[in-house]
Amino acid sequence: MNRPVITRSLSTHSPLTRSPRAVLARLAARPEADLHVHGPGGITDVLETRVAALLGKERALFFPTGTMAQQVALRIHAEEKGRRTFGAHPSNHLDLWEQQGYNAVHGLRFRRIGDPYRLMTLEDLTAPGEPLAAVLWELPQREIGGLLPEWADLTAQVDAARATGAAAHLDGARLWEAQPYYERAHAEIAGLFDSVYVSLYKGLGGVRGAILAGSEAFVAAAQVWRWRLGGQIPDAWPLSLSALDGLDTIVPRMPAYLEHAREIAAALKGLDGVEVVPGVPQTPLFHVHLPVSAEAASKASMSIIDEYQIHLFGGAATAPLPGWSAVELSVGDNAMEFDGGEVAELFADLLDRARTRFGG
Repeated sequence: MNRPVITRSLSTHSPLTRSPRAVLARLAARPEADLHVHGPGGITDVLETRVAALLGKERALFFPTGTMAQQVALRIHAEEKGRRTFGAHPSNHLDLWEQQGYNAVHGLRFRRIGDPYRLMTLEDLTAPGEPLAAVLWELPQREIGGLLPEWADLTAQVDAARATGAAAHLDGARLWEAQPYYERAHAEIAGLFDSVYVSLYKGLGGVRGAILAGSEAFVAAAQVWRWRLGGQIPDAWPLSLSALDGLDTIVPRMPAYLEHAREIAAALKGLDGVEVVPGVPQTPLFHVHLPVSAEAASKASMSIIDEYQIHLFGGAATAPLPGWSAVELSVGDNAMEFDGGEVAELFADLLDRARTRFGG
């Protein structure tokens, strides 16, 4: 089967920017490409040092995946606290997308906190009824449209969790996208938490990988677990090099991405029947709810690629309301080429195709 031809894309992770040729060209141009690849002063060491400073933590450690990094963080907190249960929002990534590895590999239990369709609240954190080793906050909360708690709410929640003896862990896979909303330094946001995970490929556009940051003692323990779980990769330099590129070229543009996301969202809200969640995006990531089925939306999207070579979104998912679907838009460099009016026209076309050609 031939791959569809795409010349323009709204998606941050489109093949336009993530093809091997495009990625390798960016890596070869990096000044760090001349550094050695192992040990102190090597490319991964440079990345770890830089991210630790950016997050205001004593030390940072590269992991090949965020899945491994976060499970290790929660295990360390569990062993330190003598408790096996962690709490988090019902739609957190560890439970929803990682095959419950926290339990199968580490023997941890997960306690859902709050309602799956809204952010956690301070009142929710008083409800678990059992001692927690850690509470995890995902900033932003991807599955409900990239929502963020207000700063005062977040700090109150962290204080409340700590008052019960629980550690505070940040799933900051998209911390880069969250920072402009708070208008606070990355280190101030990360400073609320005992441990912080950040992704090197989602918002940063890197090849793959993650960073786990915290105190010197915490990261030393994490390094042992990384080795035990097979994450000690001597040649991680291509992943680290691409992450350094993202720190330099993408993170400074996050405020512009947020502003453009709000322009696109405002235009889409003008389409009959379309719902944007949240109404005013808090991050460059937001959701668009469409009054057509996920199957019809996906087929209509493919037909637009076939006809115009324009890629609108990665996939359509079913929505709680029968007959509706939801898609995620994440604004990056690719999306900056589209103004709000053009995006609205393309989605109007998509809805028409979904209804008239693919059964709505």
